[in-house]
Amino acid sequence: MKPNTLATFYEALAPGPESAAGVVPPPDMGQGVGHFNVFPLAELRGAPPMTFNRRDYYKITLCRGRSQVECADQAPHVGDTTLFLVTPRVPYRWLPLTEDFAGYSCLFDDAFLLPARTGVLLAELPIFQPGAYPVWDVAAADCAALEAIFEKMARELSSGYAYKHDLLRTYLWELIHLVQKLQPAPTPLATHSAAARVATQFTELLERQFPRQSPQPPLRLRTATDYADQLAVHVNHLNRVLKETTGHTTTALLSRRLAQEAKLLLKQTAWSVSEIADSLGFADVAHFCTFFKRHAGQTPGDFRRLAVFGV
Repeated sequence: MKPNTLATFYEALAPGPESAAGVVPPPDMGQGVGHFNVFPLAELRGAPPMTFNRRDYYKITLCRGRSQVECADQAPHVGDTTLFLVTPRVPYRWLPLTEDFAGYSCLFDDAFLLPARTGVLLAELPIFQPGAYPVWDVAAADCAALEAIFEKMARELSSGYAYKHDLLRTYLWELIHLVQKLQPAPTPLATHSAAARVATQFTELLERQFPRQSPQPPLRLRTATDYADQLAVHVNHLNRVLKETTGHTTTALLSRRLAQEAKLLLKQTAWSVSEIADSLGFADVAHFCTFFKRHAGQTPGDFRRLAVFGV
């Protein structure tokens, strides 16, 4: 289950002989500054439907016009003025439900923001945290403020200014921080808290094991004790910290992430149920099936048939 690359993105949306509409990469982005692009969504009118998959880049999209966004295993979000974020961790797809949709989208990779030296890592921002559902409706005033930044970026990208990439990084951070302020999410915990640091380290350790690219080798870390040993803390301390910071026990967080990955593998790969069970570290298929049914309410086979074939 390999993520779609930037090359795949541009290949799928390249302008054709019968239409000039489409998205092309900026001509000067192969100069060691990472990748960044911004374009009006109107360029995607008439494009083929998007596939449900992970991407190996970040994307921030503002859509005006009714559309549906599907992220990971969450229920689809349908809205008329929607803001959504894409990270390399989470598979998604966007489906416009009207022909006259508008708005903007920008995409970028880690390398593009690295020279900014802000001290802030993308993966540490709450809007990009694992488990977040980064899609919501925005008010008219907020939509106008977001569009103003997108328009600044589009103008600058097409300019001949020698230092435009530095300016584009500034505009991108402005957009990220505005999105951060608009996202309907709880206030993040103070980063200086020892408990918050342990919780962050646990999440990073957990997410390093995903997405699963092949059935073998299986997950290296599987239990609460495995994670506690890696973090050099007692398992009871880890459980108490996670309960305080997330409201869930270590086992509950591990089970939820395993169930999410199992659903994605059943939907997106041709692996057998046995191979998925092995990949996720289950001792046998029966144990995996019991676990999956407890979390999904149906057997792996039934879930796959419904997700893939609709029956």
